[in-house]
Amino acid sequence: MKWLSMALAIGAVTCVSTAQTSRAAEPAPHASAAAPAIHIEDVRRFYEIYDAAHGHPTASQLQHDYLDPGSAGLHRLAELRNVTGASMAKAIAAHPEIYADAKRCMVVLPAARLRLKTALGELARRYPQMRLAPVTVVVGRGKPVGVTDASGVMIGLEALCAVNYLDPNVEDRFVHVLAHEYAHVQQALQSPTFYDDPKPTVLEESLIEGAAEFTAELISGSIGNVDLEAMTRGREAEIETAFVADEDKTDLSKWLYNGTLTKPGDLGYWVGYRIAKSYYRHATDKRRALRDILEMSDAKAFLAKSGWHPGMTLR
Repeated sequence: MKWLSMALAIGAVTCVSTAQTSRAAEPAPHASAAAPAIHIEDVRRFYEIYDAAHGHPTASQLQHDYLDPGSAGLHRLAELRNVTGASMAKAIAAHPEIYADAKRCMVVLPAARLRLKTALGELARRYPQMRLAPVTVVVGRGKPVGVTDASGVMIGLEALCAVNYLDPNVEDRFVHVLAHEYAHVQQALQSPTFYDDPKPTVLEESLIEGAAEFTAELISGSIGNVDLEAMTRGREAEIETAFVADEDKTDLSKWLYNGTLTKPGDLGYWVGYRIAKSYYRHATDKRRALRDILEMSDAKAFLAKSGWHPGMTLR
């Protein structure tokens, strides 16, 4: 399981792994059976309660009127990340601006859902092994941004809306980030031991995230963290040479999950993305290459076959 987490004041965009969730999940049906469900109804219900309470819903209202009748995805997020009526009321009181501002992101959800359906259809076309799991957009307690595991993708509208260094077009932001997270669903289902390793190396975790970034670009038109390209332009050889020196370390803090609300980080995403892209570009069988990327189980072997080297040109 991965959860994309953000602390509202000083937090980092963070993912944490655990093998138990993915191994316990029931296998999803093959992609040909149906299209993935994309749920946004929890957001509408939250803002009905929020507006009726003039922006100050009580813990009881949030629990009984929002959380209890919520979707399976909302219940899953609540179970994993201590989202309760009380914790939500506390978060709204502490950061009212986050919840007020998120209405601008709520407006784009219907259009983003249509575009995401198209992107996931493209994933099914390119990757016939795609397994189905729902995508659910909810409102939470400000963190995490979301949770992704073998059961599906659960994203907090208010948290993703608040990450101001991601794509300024919020419709694009939701499409590309959700496409990235859906790639994680495939990794969780197809290669759970690798995906849920509790102590990954810098290389392993960067390839997990980079594979999802590359897949998002392939099916939706862009990576999720668009600031990474600007951050790294002209510094590719310097950054990637330093990455090679750290690739076997298990302290991820220099390379991953070290962004804040206002400051991007996660250079490991970018290096992993470039390694995955190099692998795909060098492959003659593109369908097989995407399968290798999403079902990766040996980071060192994948790196060796990728054709990547520090500072290489990838257009």
